[in-house]
Amino acid sequence: MLKAAVVVLVDTQTHEQTARVGNALATAHEFKEAGDEVDLIFTWAGTKWIGELSNPDHWLHRAFNIVKDEVARACWACAVAFGVKKEVEASGIALLAEYKGHQSLRERVPQGYQVITS
Repeated sequence: MLKAAVVVLVDTQTHEQTARVGNALATAHEFKEAGDEVDLIFTWAGTKWIGELSNPDHWLHRAFNIVKDEVARACWACAVAFGVKKEVEASGIALLAEYKGHQSLRERVPQGYQVITS
C-alpha cells in the first residue's frame, strides 16, 4: 500500500491555480480509490479553497466531496492567518496543529508518506 500527502498551497485567484487544485483533488481521489493512504492537506493560501470548494455551485465541488470526508485536512495556523477558520470548521474539515500550529509533513515522512505539492 502506498501513502501520499497531497499538499495544496495555491491561492484561489487564477485559472492556473484552479487547475492545480483540480489536479490535487484528482490525485487524492486516485490514491483513495486504489485503497492507499492519502492525506489531502490545505495549507498557506490553499486553506482558502475549502470555502470555495464547499460551495455547491463551484465546478470542483463534486470532486471535493468525493475526498473531503476521509482524507482532507487543513492547517490551523494558516486558516487563522487567511481568515477562513470558520469556513473550514463549517465544512467539517479537521484542523491540524501538529507543529507549532501547522501541519507536520515531517511526521508523515517516516511513516512512509510521499509528499506531493500543488
